Amino acid sequence: MKLKKSVAISESGFVFDPMSGESFSVNEIGIELLSLLKQEKTSEEISEFFIKTYDVDSTDFEKYYYDFIGMLRQYQLIEEYDPD
Repeated sequence: MKLKKSVAISESGFVFDPMSGESFSVNEIGIELLSLLKQEKTSEEISEFFIKTYDVDSTDFEKYYYDFIGMLRQYQLIEEYDPD
């Protein structure tokens, strides 16, 4: 999955979807996660980054990650794709 190209993210955490006109705010962890999605990193690469960078175990990270991804899906900010 990847963040839609049309979604804009500011350094301060302001997220704007020009397709819907909706805007959202995320914290700095959210900014990092969105940035990694925009770079089309896999969930494994994202997990590895956060586990190495922050004091979080894989189980806790997975829970928060999939909650966040669920929110992005709900607001239609990501595209699903098959990397093969």
